[in-house]
Amino acid sequence: MKKLILLALLIFASSVKAQSTDVSDYKYVVIPQIFDFLTKKDEYNLNTITKMMFEKKGFEVYFAGEELPFEAKMDRCKVLYADLIANSKFLSTGITIVIKNCVDQEVFKSDEGISKEKELRKAYYAALREASQSFNALYYQYKGENATPLVASSKEDGTSVKKRDNQLYAKPTSYGYELLDKTEKTVLKMYKTSQPDSYSAKMEDVTGVVFKKDEKWIFEYYLNDEPVTQELNIKF
Repeated sequence: MKKLILLALLIFASSVKAQSTDVSDYKYVVIPQIFDFLTKKDEYNLNTITKMMFEKKGFEVYFAGEELPFEAKMDRCKVLYADLIANSKFLSTGITIVIKNCVDQEVFKSDEGISKEKELRKAYYAALREASQSFNALYYQYKGENATPLVASSKEDGTSVKKRDNQLYAKPTSYGYELLDKTEKTVLKMYKTSQPDSYSAKMEDVTGVVFKKDEKWIFEYYLNDEPVTQELNIKF
């Protein structure tokens, strides 16, 4: 572990011009457990090293398949997805760090790090260290409540417009509604009560209430014994 920490610190040794600053809108990063160019989970410790790099930057990092925080599960567009892309040639090995948002758009891409080491482990480490020079210069300071993760959509005239992509779709059920995200995955269940526009609600192990207030739908629940209020963007 000491060697991994030392290697992660070495990776942050230098800096060049950053390519993006909008990553500050995001708190969470998800990293694959197996990179596409490898065959084993955390082979050569590259996944662990990459996770440490993002944590060093200040992100809250999870491996794919791990339990995400509640707000990230409610809105996957609050999450960034990081990956390493390998470009292996006859005499060299290249590594590029890529960060994408929930609609597969790049928000950051490092310069390619290149190594001519013959041993793969050394080649990957050297290439990642070089690629991380541009990542090291990427400015990141999470904006907290002022964060507005954005994704692009298009107008009819073909121009690009940015908006929050947290739309939930209400599917009628015998007990009330299921709220589906854009991938048609159920994220919240709403159960009818005797009061109009008021439902008891459950998402996995979290229970609370959903109600309409000032023409807005509100989800209230407790998280770690602290009250949380979250506005829902529901389309019935």
